[in-house]
Amino acid sequence: MGGADAACAPARAGTILGITRSLAHPALRRVEWAEPWLRFAVPALLVVFLITLAASAYTQVRDSRESALLDAIDDVDVLATLAAVQMAREGLPGGGEASARLSGLARSLPPSALGRGRTLVLADGDGRILAAAPPIGGLPATLGDLLGEAQPVTIFADRAGVMTVRLAGGTEAIATVRLAGGGRIAVVQATERLLGAWWNRTLGQATLLLAASLVLVGVGGAYFLQAGRARSADEVCEKVGRRIDSALSRGRCGLWDWDVARGRIYWSNSMYEVLGYERRDEFMSFGEVDAMIHPEDADFLALADQLAAARTTHIDHDFRIRNGRGEWVWLRARAELAKDPDDGGRHLVGIAVDITEQRGLAERTAAADMRLRDAVEAISEAFVLWDADNRLVLCNSKFQSLHHLSADIAAPGTPYEMLMEGGSLPVVKHQMTRDERQEAGARTFEAQLGDGRWLQINERRTKGGGYVSVGTDITALKRHEEQLLESERRLIATVHDLKKSRQTLEAQAQQLADLVERYLEQKAQAESANRAKSEFLANMSHELRTPLNAIIGFAEVMQSGMFGPLGCERYGEYCRDIRSSGAYLLSLINDILDMSRIEAGRLTLSPEPLALEAAVAKAANLLGEQARNKGVAVTLDVPPDVTAPADARALHRILLNLLQNAVKFTENGGGIRVRVRPALGAVNIFVEDNGIGIPRAAIPKLGQPFEQVETEFSRSHEGSGLGLAIARSLSELHGGGLRIRSEVGVGTVVMVCLPRFAPPDEA
Repeated sequence: MGGADAACAPARAGTILGITRSLAHPALRRVEWAEPWLRFAVPALLVVFLITLAASAYTQVRDSRESALLDAIDDVDVLATLAAVQMAREGLPGGGEASARLSGLARSLPPSALGRGRTLVLADGDGRILAAAPPIGGLPATLGDLLGEAQPVTIFADRAGVMTVRLAGGTEAIATVRLAGGGRIAVVQATERLLGAWWNRTLGQATLLLAASLVLVGVGGAYFLQAGRARSADEVCEKVGRRIDSALSRGRCGLWDWDVARGRIYWSNSMYEVLGYERRDEFMSFGEVDAMIHPEDADFLALADQLAAARTTHIDHDFRIRNGRGEWVWLRARAELAKDPDDGGRHLVGIAVDITEQRGLAERTAAADMRLRDAVEAISEAFVLWDADNRLVLCNSKFQSLHHLSADIAAPGTPYEMLMEGGSLPVVKHQMTRDERQEAGARTFEAQLGDGRWLQINERRTKGGGYVSVGTDITALKRHEEQLLESERRLIATVHDLKKSRQTLEAQAQQLADLVERYLEQKAQAESANRAKSEFLANMSHELRTPLNAIIGFAEVMQSGMFGPLGCERYGEYCRDIRSSGAYLLSLINDILDMSRIEAGRLTLSPEPLALEAAVAKAANLLGEQARNKGVAVTLDVPPDVTAPADARALHRILLNLLQNAVKFTENGGGIRVRVRPALGAVNIFVEDNGIGIPRAAIPKLGQPFEQVETEFSRSHEGSGLGLAIARSLSELHGGGLRIRSEVGVGTVVMVCLPRFAPPDEA
């Protein structure tokens, strides 16, 4: 039972009842864990209390009796001593005077001395009783008869002191005997009369103990009855709480209880489940909840001020709150301000429903409605939708423009008659119904308006009893139909004309065939002439090189004076001129021969991996003397480990031609720079100079055979115009290319691109 009760405690704390009890009795939460033990401890404590109370009462009664007896013994002892002293001073009286003397002695004592059943007995020396005060009927003859012969007080008198004895009649009493004036005085007090007050007090205490026992038993019974009812109420509360939480969880909602004064908020278990949080405490602070709410949707501080000032008593508000996964969830909170009867505080109690799906559905519906309206507005036809009561549902601006309607009149819900009164119907010149078979509740017709436009109007009934009408502007279609009819008439006339011109076309086709045949013949003749030219140039170059070699050789012999002096210095100058002219003519013939071989396709490359550093240095060395004579500095920037598959002779010719052009067109004191840079799948060779430059319009012509720039620099420098053409052709034979970038007065940059792989036809 204790375990079950302990398990019910969190359930009770998670219900509205638990909140009320916790709010009314904050200390209950601190001792709630001990409640099952208290159910066993309370009855035990009641029993222990009753036992303790009874033991205390018994102890008090016993002590009170002993105290009464001790007091009585002291009083008897004092009284006996006082009476013995007075009697010894007066002497023992005679037989007739004993009663009077004893009565006088009794009157001389304090009033309470002989109260509560005390008796003063006077006896002679032999123990015969002479008198008693107050008088006693049936008084025994001797003290031995009264007190008992065997009693120590009878035998030893003063030396026995005060003792409890049993009298001759069987009554228990306190007695003592004193010797006085030859006689004896005995004081006897019956215990029954002595303990009368004690018995009265004992009965009172017993009555109180019984009443207290009855009260405690009633309290214990009420406690058990109340505990049973509390357990039943807790079970009912737990069942109701589970059902409420289940219903709230199924409905995706939760309960709120906001204690406005204390600034704390209670959430039901279903609220935590909806938001995906775990309950860490029974209440949440105002700041924790405010931090979860989207700042654009709710201002808790302003709402708290309004509630505190009683400016509002209820809320119905939609807002976003962050769930356990960090996502924003839409909630709708409906709450009312209520007063707590326990502490008088104000509580905002209500329910919060998850409306994320409804919100998303509403947004999608609004978006779909907006898209529908945009689509209706975007169509080129006049569109209008009427409901079953002939009221406007939707129309676009084309319909409004057709009927000259303002936006205020064309509002949804406007009756058809009012709408037509607010606008103007278009003038219809002609109307005709289409011949196609139409569905039931549908109508399609065409109408020509007064301004010449044609409309095709389609009307259809909707399932709700309304109808939709779409008016399509078919003016262009009608005009197109008219144009088609006119075109058909023209087509018939054109066919007739075509038949006439067919013969003319056939004759022209025959003439074109003759022209093509003659073109092919002339093309073959031109190609044959080009080949003859190339062969002629090759043969002539070969024939010219033989005598030129002899001329150059004899000029060198004559210049060197190998067989003796010429006799005149002018002959030496002539020999130098003959040698330089012959060398120039031989170079020109070599260029023509190489160009003709390239054009004739008789030049074959043999590519092999070449170190570009050595190739560039070799070409630069050949022109080093010419550059130094002209005062031109040549700089080489070639990485030592760069290679490329190329024909050694062709690459040397490319570099030599580019360097010759750079030296030729670079003025004295200028500079030439040769750079080699690896690229992706290729190697680029740059020949840069700061010479006179080339006009931008002349660059596209360079690289063509015998083409030179028709400017001032082309007339002041000799050359055949084949250097760049040969370099470009050899670069393309390697599978690469040649590019030129130049600016007049700044210089020229020529880039030769060589692929790192050999061309397929040369590999």
